[in-house]
Order: sequence, then structure tokens, then C-alpha cells
Amino acid sequence: MGIKLEYLEDLRFRAYSDENNGYSILLDTSKESGGSGEGMRPMDLILVSLAGCSSMDIISILKKKRQNVVDYNVSVTGEKADTHPRVFTKITIIYTIRGKNIEEQAVKRAIELSKDKYCSVWAMLKGAIDIKWSYRIENC
Repeated sequence: MGIKLEYLEDLRFRAYSDENNGYSILLDTSKESGGSGEGMRPMDLILVSLAGCSSMDIISILKKKRQNVVDYNVSVTGEKADTHPRVFTKITIIYTIRGKNIEEQAVKRAIELSKDKYCSVWAMLKGAIDIKWSYRIENC
């Protein structure tokens, strides 16, 4: 597993994964910090990775539990330290699951399994960062 990072200009880069057939992500920073503001910041990608990793687990588990999910989204926010290196000190995740006859216990269990067993990103972060999570179920 690996990536290649290509310098574009200013503080803009393009990252390519060795494993994903040429897909890429644009990295950048704000104009105030010397970038163009056109790509995701590296710290954003930590939040994306946590949301994506746990969501893949959660949706997979909910499908196995035969939950009829018709819409799903995640909101993740991170609070950073005031001084450099400005690491995350707290992350809050809110999962919103919409579907037909979604069982609360199935959702809670899916999140717990991701958090405690399957999500490698969560496993890497949980010892260093306070991670709070909650969920909302919208039955339709």
C-alpha cells in the first residue's frame, strides 16, 4: 500500500494511490496560508478517512442485518489545539441513517463494531483523540 504525491504549484499537490487505478485527490490550503483554496487540506483528509472507513463498515453491517437504508450521511467535525502542531484534540461524528423500518439496535451495534473491531482509522486515532459519536435514524 502506498501513494505518490505530485507537486503542482504554490502549496497544491495531487496524491495518487498505488492501488486505485489512477484516482487522485487534490490537496491544497487556504489563500491566506499560501495555497489557492482549491483542494482538501491534509487535516480534512483525516476526518474524511474516519468517516469513510467507519461508513464502509456500518453500511456493510446494516446490509447484513437486512436494514433497508435509503439514505445515509455523516457529519464529522474536529477541534484542533491552539498551538502548533495544531493536532485534533476532539472529533465528533454524527451518523444519519434514513430508511424503512431501521432498527435502532442494529444501527448502534454497527457503529460499535466499526469503532471497536473493524475500522483501522478509528483504531489508530482512538488512543490519541477524544472521539464522540451519535446517530439519528429517520424512518420513512
